[in-house]
Amino acid sequence: MPQLALPGSYGEAPTGYRLPAALRLGAVRLQVSDLSRSVHWYHDVLGLSELSRERDVVAMGVAGAAEPLVVLEHRPRTVPVRPGSRLGLYHFAILLPDRPALGRFVQHLARVGARAGASDHLVSEALYLQDPDGLGIEVYRDRPRSEWQRTGKELMMATDPLDAAGVVAAANDEPWTGMPYGTVMGHLHLHVGDIPRATDFYSHALGFDRMVWRYPGALFLGAGGYHHHLGTNTWAPGASSPRNTDAQLLEWNIVIPAPEAALSSLAEAGFRVNGTQALDPWGTPVRITG
Repeated sequence: MPQLALPGSYGEAPTGYRLPAALRLGAVRLQVSDLSRSVHWYHDVLGLSELSRERDVVAMGVAGAAEPLVVLEHRPRTVPVRPGSRLGLYHFAILLPDRPALGRFVQHLARVGARAGASDHLVSEALYLQDPDGLGIEVYRDRPRSEWQRTGKELMMATDPLDAAGVVAAANDEPWTGMPYGTVMGHLHLHVGDIPRATDFYSHALGFDRMVWRYPGALFLGAGGYHHHLGTNTWAPGASSPRNTDAQLLEWNIVIPAPEAALSSLAEAGFRVNGTQALDPWGTPVRITG
């Protein structure tokens, strides 16, 4: 029988080091095949602004923000990828501040003719897109935590149809003017080789709480009671890690107080750590800073 997910009533904490509730996610760094094309797409479709540029690297984020959400990097001979053909990035997820912002984004996508998938995850409402290189993107809004539910210690999440009409109505006919103030990187979702090794790296060693573990082929992890800062899945069976010439996620970023503790926990568990960057068992880099 579902129950309200009151603070502290759900999730399974790791037995050792535990990531702090103050955790937030920084920018994702992406390798793209055509920098100019990607910059235009991330501006025209996703609503991000160019914050800085240096040779073959462009940082994009909310207009006027101090930190980017996405860093685009072109490397010679990079080619687009077919979704699900490589381990690593399934999607990165940009969190909007509220439902009206999501409604304005839906209307914007319709105006520019961009195709998107849509789902209701019980804890959130989400849209899904692919950039010109086939890299996955989610744009979503969270439901209030007071509305989340649990079954036992497991948070309830699902993939249900989105109430698109309700989302659009929430926009109240206000125009989309780009990603609004308060937009942040909400979570990452990765293709992995298997869930037990993902659990070893991301929960037992890195310190995320397990939030949802009975979702078919997936594990969702978070810190501070959040539904998930990280999703992992085995929905790309037989896929290999990216080649150097594939468009791909080059790294994602975790920002916490005292990052040395998380890096030490990973190293002590036998995982590859170089400075502030660690590699998961399939070579996906995560950078941990303060």
